[in-house]
Amino acid sequence: MGTETAKKGILELLGLGNADTGWFFIVVTLLLVVLLIVLIVMIVKNNELKRRYQKFMQGSKAVSLEGEIQHLISDVEKLKKDSRAYANDIDLLFKKHESAIQKMGLVKYDAFKEMGGNMSFCLVLLDENDNGFVINSVHSSNGCYSYSKRIRNGKCDIDLSAEEQEAMRRAIGGE
Repeated sequence: MGTETAKKGILELLGLGNADTGWFFIVVTLLLVVLLIVLIVMIVKNNELKRRYQKFMQGSKAVSLEGEIQHLISDVEKLKKDSRAYANDIDLLFKKHESAIQKMGLVKYDAFKEMGGNMSFCLVLLDENDNGFVINSVHSSNGCYSYSKRIRNGKCDIDLSAEEQEAMRRAIGGE
């Protein structure tokens, strides 16, 4: 009788003092079966997740994802370094290109009305800052004479002829 009072004491503590112990064990057994099924499902899902994780980490050529990420990071670092070097090279090229001839203006004209054919010409060659020179070639019946004038910041210390001014306007204006 001592065991039965102990059993009833446990059931009474749970608030099931009048319940049949057979039903209690059936419910507990069903709960254990359900928990066992849930445990099996969780183990299967865990194994599936592990398999997918391993496949994900392997990559297409059996290279680990970690190694692939490290390789990509080193590539990005190299690209950043190269980009800085290229930026410096580009700045240097722009600096050098600033003084290269970039603008040109050409005017052909007839220096002497008796010649015809517009055999004389003015050629203006300027860099980015409008520094350069004018070459004027005058063709006459006695020969061909050429001279040049220096241009600084779009201005000349020597007066320019109308043809030279037109060639300068074309060079600066981009015609």
